[in-house]
Amino acid sequence: MKKRIVCLTLALMMTATQVVSVSASREDELREEQAATSAQLDATYAQIDQLYSAKQQLQDEINSLDANLVNVMVSIQTLEGDISNKEADIQQTQADLQKAQNAKDKQYAAMKQRIQYLYEKGGNEAWFQMMMSADNLSDLLTKAEYTQKMYDYDRQSLEKYANTITQVTNLGNQYQQEKAELEGMKQEYEAQSVDLQNQIDTKKANSADCDNEIAYAQEMANEYANLIQEQQAEIEQLEAERIAAEEEARRQAEAEAAAAAAAAEEEAAQQEQEDQTVYDEDGNEVDASEAAENGDTVYDEDGNEVDPSQTTTETTTEDSGSSDVEYDEYGNVIDSDNTVDPDTVDTSSSSSSSSSSSSSGSGSSIVDYATQFVGNPYVWGGTSLTDGCDCSGFVQQIYAHYGITLPRCSADQSLTGTQVSVNELQPGDLLYFYRGSRIGHVEMYAGNGMVVHAKGSKYGIVYEQLHEKPAVCRRYLEENKIEK
Repeated sequence: MKKRIVCLTLALMMTATQVVSVSASREDELREEQAATSAQLDATYAQIDQLYSAKQQLQDEINSLDANLVNVMVSIQTLEGDISNKEADIQQTQADLQKAQNAKDKQYAAMKQRIQYLYEKGGNEAWFQMMMSADNLSDLLTKAEYTQKMYDYDRQSLEKYANTITQVTNLGNQYQQEKAELEGMKQEYEAQSVDLQNQIDTKKANSADCDNEIAYAQEMANEYANLIQEQQAEIEQLEAERIAAEEEARRQAEAEAAAAAAAAEEEAAQQEQEDQTVYDEDGNEVDASEAAENGDTVYDEDGNEVDPSQTTTETTTEDSGSSDVEYDEYGNVIDSDNTVDPDTVDTSSSSSSSSSSSSSGSGSSIVDYATQFVGNPYVWGGTSLTDGCDCSGFVQQIYAHYGITLPRCSADQSLTGTQVSVNELQPGDLLYFYRGSRIGHVEMYAGNGMVVHAKGSKYGIVYEQLHEKPAVCRRYLEENKIEK
């Protein structure tokens, strides 16, 4: 019954553990997802910083290009002013050239008229007549001098005008060349301005792209931040639900365990009552004490003949035991008032038997192996010598180590092996004790009045003095020789 209770409790706890495990697993997944999201958020912030740096660099380049463009535009304006001045100079030279040409033409016409006059008057004869018409030598010389001066004047005037025309023409050509050079420089600056403007437009477009990328990255960062908050909220909710589930599972397990324990006690009490109930040959329930006094033949519920005195003795033993011996929740002795005096155990016989057993390499070996686990925990329903076991699981596993198979519970174990008296105990023998009306505890005899057994959750596996007289003693080593 206890084993059934343990299984039920473990099943409930395992179910609750599975629910809690699912919740804990989801928490772990969310924490991993949150860590990944945080990494993405950090990467996005780093990208935003890079984009801001790139944008600032572009802005610096745009400012530099703008400054260069301003300088180029100023240069173009200066060149335009210079070109305008050169055009004015060219116009002036053209006017001067036209004026000089007009003066030359006028001078040439006057000279042409004088020559034509002289030619019309006879040419050289005109000069001769002019000389002959002179009143005197002085007049002649005067007329000759005048004629020569007119000739020199005409010649000088023509040379002067010719030179002026040449100078003005050369100056005009110079102005035209300088104007062409200024216009060439202007074209170069205009080409530079176009190139600079194109660069500025490209940089501004790249800066606008940076703005768009920054806006998108900032949007992603906001989404990552919101996702982290949502994940954190879900983690906190799952954690709260897990804690609540753990508490509820614990409460339910405790409640079910308490209910199962109560049912077990009720069943045990009922079984005890049934074990003490006897019947006559007609199937009528009779009093075991009266039957024992009258010497009547009685039967159990299965129709098997039983000794009524044995039934009453067991009951008396149980009743007296319950008044003199205290037990823990597992049915183990916790009071030493009802102890077995070691002197009542035939130590000489035990010693002799122990020596015999030791010489055969059986009892002493199994006791030595059992004492290795002293101090390990007691676990109701457990069968692990290291992680925890109960009294019957302890002796079962000890004997299994040597290839000897024992039943699982102490009541069934007490029905196997060879029964021996307490005065015939040898190391390795098993001692069985009543817990209520049934065998419910087992200890291994270690020799010299000592035992090793799984005492209870409060004590674990202990090596101590035998405290109470066993209900039955069993030996297994005569039937199974131990070679280990």
